[in-house]
Amino acid sequence: MPDGSSTAHLFRPKLATVLDEGYRLPDFHKDALAALTVAIVALPLSMAIAIASGVSPERGLYTSIVGGCVVSVLGGSRVQIGGPAGAFIVLVAATVGKFGFEGLLITVMLSGLMLVALGALRLGALIRHIPHAVTVGFTAGIAITIFASQIKDLAGIHLNGMEPGALIPKIAALGAALPSMSLTALAVGCGSAALVFFLKWLRPTWPGMLIAVAIASLIAAICRLPIETIGSRFGELPHGLPVPHLPQMSPDKLLQLLPSALSFTLLGGIESLLSAKVADGMTGRKHRSNMELIAQGAANVASAAFGGISVTGTIARTATNIRAGARSPLSGILHSVFLLIFMLVAAPLASFIPLSALAGLLAVVCWSMVEKKEFARLLSDWRNGMVLLVTFVLTLVANLTVGIIAGCLVAAVFFLAGRAIAEEG
Repeated sequence: MPDGSSTAHLFRPKLATVLDEGYRLPDFHKDALAALTVAIVALPLSMAIAIASGVSPERGLYTSIVGGCVVSVLGGSRVQIGGPAGAFIVLVAATVGKFGFEGLLITVMLSGLMLVALGALRLGALIRHIPHAVTVGFTAGIAITIFASQIKDLAGIHLNGMEPGALIPKIAALGAALPSMSLTALAVGCGSAALVFFLKWLRPTWPGMLIAVAIASLIAAICRLPIETIGSRFGELPHGLPVPHLPQMSPDKLLQLLPSALSFTLLGGIESLLSAKVADGMTGRKHRSNMELIAQGAANVASAAFGGISVTGTIARTATNIRAGARSPLSGILHSVFLLIFMLVAAPLASFIPLSALAGLLAVVCWSMVEKKEFARLLSDWRNGMVLLVTFVLTLVANLTVGIIAGCLVAAVFFLAGRAIAEEG
């Protein structure tokens, strides 16, 4: 069977290729089972990412349902799963804090149009050539920033004012409010994280995150624990998708939001193609990078139209999809269908989920995001180590865009200097 290398340049969704090759009932059975497995993972994670991003939990589900479906219908990978990603938490939260939710929707739409343009201009290969040390550095920086944003809910800390967005002021504010910490919330959050790690070690194929959230919710409800839940903060989830609409735009607002949209586009392109590349390594196939960018762009536009947040390819859910036996993009489409069924029939159950348990899940995500061995390996070479540290530190103290640009510039300087030395020799 061809691995897809000969057609990697095509502007053609993988779904069309799969259907042309002949799609059989046994393939559908495997895709359906994989879809159910991924939906079980995506259900609590989508809500947790939305809450951490400063929006209500249903926004994460809208993103997985609408955005995930579009990614699979139009995408350049057979097994890519699209949805909200932890890497975007910092960007989404900052945009909501500065421009409000309507500003976020416009930003996501702008970013989607930019991703479509990048794919149409065949720039997918260019994004894939961002230095590895830069990718490892900004991913580690994002993970630490996300974890810091979860300390408040994880420990049930009450702040007098708004939680600062920048890392250092945030840590200072949380430290000052430490006496308000709830030991009950901390126990539920840490217990949920510990259970996920334990199940991952004992039974890797089990849906550890869903099990941890379900147990935490049961204990909180039966014991009437004095901790915040999705219901107490956000009320009951809607029973389905909203009517799509376009946010109000103006030239001035678009100009204001352009820098944020560029950051979303840069991260979205990198994350999506990195996830697709990981999928290639697991399946022995090759994705169509430009088609994947177009799909991710269309998914972001669609997600924002339905009130969702940013969409990207998600490495963990894509890997879960592959391990569960997915054969085609139908698995991604069905995963969205299963999530929609949950919203239609079981949305009230989400009200019992403790926010500290969701914060515990994201703590696990943060730990998994950091490529610890690779971080240490890159530090052993001074050039790679410098690129890594510049990207990592600036992502923490400034922002993601500054970190990536600075890291790429340092890598370019080293590359040109090494080339000049080689030519002189």
